Amino acid sequence: MYKTSKDKRVRRHLRLRQKVSGTAARPRLAVCFTANNMYVQFIDDVAGRTLASSSTLAKEFVELNLKRNVEAAKALGKLAAEKAKAVGITAVVFDRGGLQYHGKVKALSEAAREAGLQF
Repeated sequence: MYKTSKDKRVRRHLRLRQKVSGTAARPRLAVCFTANNMYVQFIDDVAGRTLASSSTLAKEFVELNLKRNVEAAKALGKLAAEKAKAVGITAVVFDRGGLQYHGKVKALSEAAREAGLQF
């Protein structure tokens, strides 16, 4: 049976989610990339709550006037880490959403690490 690349990514993400879960002390850093935007959420899976979030639609990011590329992913990672620190999050579990750890995903995670988050 033929599967689309989206179906394959969803299956990888479900397999990944069996191992990765966020708690209040160490929330899950979930990334999502669409055709037009990038989203980052810090999720407590035990309580079922989003503790903090950031995206390319945020006012702070729009002011940077960046395109949706690797440079923008670095800026978003730094912005997300600053929001997480403001809420009191220092350590996270990284959820790449079934995407390959390459390009924008890698740039976002490394920028978040440089901004002070522990993975």
